[in-house]
Amino acid sequence: MAHKKIAVVTDSTACIPEEALGPLNIPWIPLWLLWGDERFRDGVDIDQPTFYTRLRAAKTFPTTSQPSSGEFLEFFKEAGKGANAVVGVFISSPLSGTVENAQAAAKQMPDLELRIVDSLSTSMGLGFAALAAARAAAAGVPLDGVVAAAESVRDRAEVLFAVGTLEYLHRGGRIGGAKRLLGTALNIKPLLHLEHGRIEPLAQVRTRRKAIEHMLDIAEERLQGRRMAEVAVLDVDCVKEGDALAEQVRRRFTVDTVFRTPVSPVIGAHAGPGTVGICFYPS
Repeated sequence: MAHKKIAVVTDSTACIPEEALGPLNIPWIPLWLLWGDERFRDGVDIDQPTFYTRLRAAKTFPTTSQPSSGEFLEFFKEAGKGANAVVGVFISSPLSGTVENAQAAAKQMPDLELRIVDSLSTSMGLGFAALAAARAAAAGVPLDGVVAAAESVRDRAEVLFAVGTLEYLHRGGRIGGAKRLLGTALNIKPLLHLEHGRIEPLAQVRTRRKAIEHMLDIAEERLQGRRMAEVAVLDVDCVKEGDALAEQVRRRFTVDTVFRTPVSPVIGAHAGPGTVGICFYPS
């Protein structure tokens, strides 16, 4: 009996680098960036250099929005062509209404077997879960196993990051429990993480260098002696700092590959320029 063909899809905030994808095909649906009267599809209508140049000089801040259920209907129809089932792995539901709209669309498509996974993450925390599902599907794993592969990585993934300022998270309403850090001294550098899909504070450190060191110490603690199965370093418009962090990760954790990725403009609008972070999960 032939294997079912299972398509795995995600959204634009995953920002999976080409070298991580390899031969896999993971279609993605763009979220929306709203700037005054202008609307941009994330990763489609505005490139990252243009976005960050404009963001640094902007007097009005952009807002973001999830794809509509109607957009998901068209996206799933296209993804489902030639497939027996579709698995969608999307940005954390506490951060976005993307999962909710995907589920609403799925209910309107009874003829297509659709499974929606809430990654409880974003950037490569989401990307690694989508990659795990796509690898399982490519290996001929049944539908339940493809979903389980995504959930297994989701449940182990860690996303730690240091922001240049809390201003962007605060304006975008995504600050979560980190709001208690607002109003602290300007020389305090906040270290944050994703916990149960929400942005929460980890520590307040006095210098950027110490924030990075502390982030790596926390990563080591959470590994509990295990190796990193995969790791990515992200940056928001600070490539050199991201590259330096990637080299530190490579040396400290003796990993051969550290994926480097920017974040999509939708995530950059909330995290703000100067953010660096690591996404990983243990083997």
